[in-house]
Amino acid sequence: MATGSYKQFCPVAMAAEILCTRWTVVLLRELVAGSTRFNDLRRGVPRMSPALLSQRLKDLEAAGIVARTASVSDPGIFEYHLTVSGRELGPIIEAFGVWGQRRIEAHLSLKHLDVQLLMWDMRRNLNTTPMPRTRSVVQFVYPDLSGAQRSWWLIVDPEDGVDLCSVDPGFDVDLYVSVDLRTMTAIWMGLDTVRAAVGSERMMLTGNRQLASAMQVWLGLSPFAKEQKLAS
Repeated sequence: MATGSYKQFCPVAMAAEILCTRWTVVLLRELVAGSTRFNDLRRGVPRMSPALLSQRLKDLEAAGIVARTASVSDPGIFEYHLTVSGRELGPIIEAFGVWGQRRIEAHLSLKHLDVQLLMWDMRRNLNTTPMPRTRSVVQFVYPDLSGAQRSWWLIVDPEDGVDLCSVDPGFDVDLYVSVDLRTMTAIWMGLDTVRAAVGSERMMLTGNRQLASAMQVWLGLSPFAKEQKLAS
């Protein structure tokens, strides 16, 4: 897998040869989070080229970490599932995230904004419990962005689950959320709150009052948001 070798028998060195190539740990984050299809993995690592993603999946398959199988529900589509060996990496990936949330300064994290990754994470971790029992459509508008990155739609359906669109799906919108990308990312990471953002007019909520008042809850937040920043 690696272009070079540490040439050490140490298990740490041997594992690093497999896991420490560029993008591999981030790709494993997506697999651990439950993404199985190539296009879904791409949405979780939007800055990774399709060619490199394909190569890393082949590398992980060769290492026995990932198994490529035909989809049962969609003929012609392949899925990538963690093997027993791959699932053992779950606590390691989680530990990476916990350490990063605790130890990396917030202003450094918020220098690396990515609306595609943010919205994909929000879609994946949405808590539908406080939402209405009918279909809900929430449109996020980022005034500081332009073009295709400016507007996103989260569609929550009791039967079909949660979907994310970057093109207007044509449904009536129940709640409009206007917010800058930095503020929304900080809220998602547990570094800010919906109430504080609305109070300081960095976020505007227009539409369904139930959805607006429960937003902090149904957002779900990052799996690492509960981790408190620690002094260096």
